[in-house]
Amino acid sequence: MGNFYTDNQNIKFQFSHPLMEKIVTLKERNFTQKEKFEDAPQDFADALDNYDKSLEIIGEVCADVIHENAESVDEQGPKVVDGHVVYADGTKQNLAMINKTGMSSISLPRMYGGLNFPIVPFIMAAELVARGDAGLSNLWSLQDCAETLNDFANEEQKARYLPRVHAGETCAMALTEPDAGSDLQAVQLKATYSEEDKTWYLNGVKRFITNGDAHISLVLARSEEGTVDARGLSMFVYDRNSNAMTVRRIENKLGIKGSPTCELVFKNAPVELVGERKLGLIKYVMALMNAARLGIGAQSVGISEAAYREGLKFAQERKQFGKAIIEFPAVYEMLANMKAKLDGIRSILYETARFVDIYKIYYHISLERPLEKEERNEMKEYERLSNIFTPLTKLFASEYANEISYDSLQIHGGSGYMKDYSIQRYVRDARITNIYEGTSQLQVVAAIRGVTTGQYVKYIREVYEPVAVSAEQGQLKAILKDSTDTLESLTSSINELNTPEYTDFHARRLVEITGYTVIGYLLLLDSQRDASYAKSADLFIKYGQAKVAAHTAFIKNFNVEDLAKYKGNLKV
Repeated sequence: MGNFYTDNQNIKFQFSHPLMEKIVTLKERNFTQKEKFEDAPQDFADALDNYDKSLEIIGEVCADVIHENAESVDEQGPKVVDGHVVYADGTKQNLAMINKTGMSSISLPRMYGGLNFPIVPFIMAAELVARGDAGLSNLWSLQDCAETLNDFANEEQKARYLPRVHAGETCAMALTEPDAGSDLQAVQLKATYSEEDKTWYLNGVKRFITNGDAHISLVLARSEEGTVDARGLSMFVYDRNSNAMTVRRIENKLGIKGSPTCELVFKNAPVELVGERKLGLIKYVMALMNAARLGIGAQSVGISEAAYREGLKFAQERKQFGKAIIEFPAVYEMLANMKAKLDGIRSILYETARFVDIYKIYYHISLERPLEKEERNEMKEYERLSNIFTPLTKLFASEYANEISYDSLQIHGGSGYMKDYSIQRYVRDARITNIYEGTSQLQVVAAIRGVTTGQYVKYIREVYEPVAVSAEQGQLKAILKDSTDTLESLTSSINELNTPEYTDFHARRLVEITGYTVIGYLLLLDSQRDASYAKSADLFIKYGQAKVAAHTAFIKNFNVEDLAKYKGNLKV
């Protein structure tokens, strides 16, 4: 019997963070939930014990069922029958087991059958599922859509839809179209209101929709005739029971084969408006996308964990020239860097999850009662932190998932290229993580404002820099301080030029310097609570130091006039 939770103490370690008690106390309304719900925790220790036991069950399912089915699901995949999706046999078994264990509504309020868990243990579960099968994690993580309904739907809608999610019905978010991928302002799916029967109807096509034939779908559509921008878009909920949408096809993908990516056709499909008209993209989809990007961060960490373990195991067992290949510097350097990157992206993933937790909990409290001034200020601050840390997390986690998987396959040599080894599947699954839910380039666009306005530097200076570290790690802290100074100096120089194209050209480098600094600090701070992180902190900070130096040299030796060289070098 395996268990992906108990075999990895780095996950449970995140419960020891000082912010966790605040998060849980707020989530449980100072532990007054026990007065209404028998299963509500009595105190902080009781809540952690509840999360721990639940994650242990999930970890066992992920190891013994989901992971064991992953290969067959990858080979069989889903198919379309009579306009609807039929999952692979292993996926059906996985979903049945998930429903049996109550994993389908982890973060929903108890009044709808959920476990009322904060985002942090939800993300832990998402990481575990992704380690078992990244394709299945897409289906499982789409319960985020239920979170969006809980945030913005009216009470009657919540009462109808959320218990269905708890009962095991699946969700989807239907956003993109053939001519509206990253540019969601271009969405053309038409929503028309009928005065006769007081119902909205959808007509048109959606493409690249994960789990597109879900029971409950959140759909972005153009509700305002004659509009061409975001102000004409609204959010709707579609119920598959109406049978007014068909799946035209399932895309034949490189990886995550068990997750059906669908092209959908809506024909007079009845839907319900969620929230207010015209706020579909501006408010609701942005909230949904931030949650999805955090989910992709968890998926990336799960894939990275699986790939790292495969590489480590192979290197320990494979013998060449009379010894295990892990004894060769070329191999153990790769593995050590993989481990440092893995620990780093897990640290920033859960740092971001904590920010999201506090912001979202305050938001729901504000619906119950007016917030005190200090609470309002805290909500705004954690919302701001959520907004700047989410793209940084998604960028680094997805890029490192690709790097770690790629390096693990390299360690396998020719064997890794064969279907006999699961590492080839991890490489294929990882490749989508820095593409969907916003490419890495779009994450840079989302993060760069936090750089140019000095928000990251301010947080580093005020929160990370003052923390005391052990004497032997003083040099590492000095490296990070230098990186912060460099980031501040480079940003100031680029801002002074006031040339948007020049800023955009260097945005990736500035954002990466930010990430190396933030993740370095997080690992350094983690190592103060657990000495086992000291090696990863040392390796990552020195690795980041070299990367920062390279980016700095490039920026300093680059003039505005050099932009023309890049444009002029695009001819065949």
